[in-house]
Amino acid sequence: MNKSPKTLQQAIQYFSDELVCIDAVARMRWIDGKIVCPHCMGIGAYWFKTQKRWKCMNCRKQFSVKVGTVFEDSPISLTKWLPCLWLLTNCKNGVSSWEIHRSLGVSQKTAWFMLQRLRLALRNEPTKLGGDSGPVEVDETFVGGQKRFMHAKRRAKYTDATVDNKAVVMGFFDRDLRRIRTTVIPNVRRDTLQDAVLAHVKKGSTVYTDNATTYVKWSQNYVHEIVNKAETYVRGQVHVNGLENFWSLVKRSLKGTYIAVEPFHLSRYLDEQIFRFENRATKDNPLNDSDRFMLALSQVSGKRLTYAELTGKNDQTTTPEPF
Repeated sequence: MNKSPKTLQQAIQYFSDELVCIDAVARMRWIDGKIVCPHCMGIGAYWFKTQKRWKCMNCRKQFSVKVGTVFEDSPISLTKWLPCLWLLTNCKNGVSSWEIHRSLGVSQKTAWFMLQRLRLALRNEPTKLGGDSGPVEVDETFVGGQKRFMHAKRRAKYTDATVDNKAVVMGFFDRDLRRIRTTVIPNVRRDTLQDAVLAHVKKGSTVYTDNATTYVKWSQNYVHEIVNKAETYVRGQVHVNGLENFWSLVKRSLKGTYIAVEPFHLSRYLDEQIFRFENRATKDNPLNDSDRFMLALSQVSGKRLTYAELTGKNDQTTTPEPF
């Protein structure tokens, strides 16, 4: 993309033309300039200027730049999709569906669906951390509202004073790679935590945790170091402050921007925060708003989220109540 925008004002002006938006998405989807048909995967298509789409020279089917991306089957113009993606990737505390509704002139329900689809684009492929890359911090946190702020009728449903109807999120932070992985787990039992660690951290890695009893007996798979938070938060290089920093950012956005997040959707909000955390500007990696936007735009292809899947209606499941 030539003369890519650097600020939100420039982005809104730049992406005000639908053809410019189509060209931006096409450049990120087909880097070598060869248009690939999403139906037959054949190379070669000619452009219909009036319809703003291509026609494959092999299967003769027509397709737009949205097909095969998170934008597929959306009547919303790319002139609204791309500014929405810019806001999502660059607002440090997130952006609510009500704000997108007011800013872009779409309904709140539409804005919520747009944001959930864009969060899918921000998700990275799951890879194991640790190994030769460096130590991995492991910690868990509880996410959700407190019972003392609930209505009395709703508060009466929850009797477990330990978790207060909160979702349990386990995190893994590779210090050298500056990469984070999270997973929502059903409980904090020892076997559940250990299965999560085995799934996300390579065996033989150096693992730092707090002194919770559920973290004991990991020495057969990992080099396990413990910090006792009752005494100190840092013992040399042994601490979990990197994850504590990430948890504070997550809870700030959930409490201040999104207010009520259902456990059914929590993983998508975590993916959003992980993307911004991993691609924040540092001395070693001075990314700007344009860089984050272009990286996010390069990840929209090959991902699809329907409204039925998003709301759990495709498998007749019941969407849980919000926190």
